[in-house]
Formats: sequence, structure tokens, C-alpha cells
Amino acid sequence: MMFTRCGYSLNRTRSGDTFPTVSSLDKPMKQRVNLKVLVRLEKTFTEAYAMLKEVYGNECLSRTQVFEWFKRFQEGRETTEDGKNLENVID
Repeated sequence: MMFTRCGYSLNRTRSGDTFPTVSSLDKPMKQRVNLKVLVRLEKTFTEAYAMLKEVYGNECLSRTQVFEWFKRFQEGRETTEDGKNLENVID
């Protein structure tokens, strides 16, 4: 079952869990999701970057951005959110 929530298209599994469909995400988010998969498949940075360039061409994230996200995912980061919408709270 598919429905929309918070601007993302979500699929509902039989257990009732929901997850966003990749087609509903913006291009940078799609690239981060794909990069996360490549890291889990134990691709090297060079292999992963080449694959993203092949798929996204001129719309690919910069080499620096891909490297930063690649490193984050290798270190165990789970979320693909970039944090731009998060406010920094200073006590």
C-alpha cells in the first residue's frame, strides 16, 4: 500500500511499517541513499563515486560531498538526512 505523508511517498509493509520510496526523494537524497547501499556492499570510494557519476552524470554530487557522505556511512551513520533543516540549539 502506498500513501503520501510529509511530502514523501511512503509504502506500508504488511507489518504496518512505512518507508519512503526512492522515487519520492530529491536527487541529492537519492544519491545519498544509493551511496549508503554501495558502502554496505563494501565498494571502495573510487568505485562508488564512479557508479554515481555514471548514473547521475552532471547532476552527481561533487567528489568532496560524496567522499564526506561515504566516510559518514562507513563510520556507521544511518540517516541520509543532511541536517539543513535542523536548528542548532545553544544552551
